[in-house]
Amino acid sequence: MWIDKLSLYDALVEKCPRFKRKGKTMPYTSANGYMFSLLNKSGQFGIRFSKDAQLRYMKEWDTTYFKSYGATMRGYVLIPEKMWADLDTLAKYLNESYDYVMSLEPK
Repeated sequence: MWIDKLSLYDALVEKCPRFKRKGKTMPYTSANGYMFSLLNKSGQFGIRFSKDAQLRYMKEWDTTYFKSYGATMRGYVLIPEKMWADLDTLAKYLNESYDYVMSLEPK
């Protein structure tokens, strides 16, 4: 199952030419010194958003904050399983997240 999710995650990131996937055992994307998406060992996927977007998307998607290794990842929204079927729409959200971290003060 994790391999299937990894393949989907790679396909998703391929749709976003402004950045590349990083990490071997924990796939993620980062820019400007900030990680902004992550695939955990359980095959769950989280995307980082601004505070307003987090609250809006959690309500709209009926989801919660993303967790990895038992810790709640501040700023990350858990992407529901049903959304994995539409990588084009997910790419839009991933690009939104990239734009968000690029707007932050570089680390």
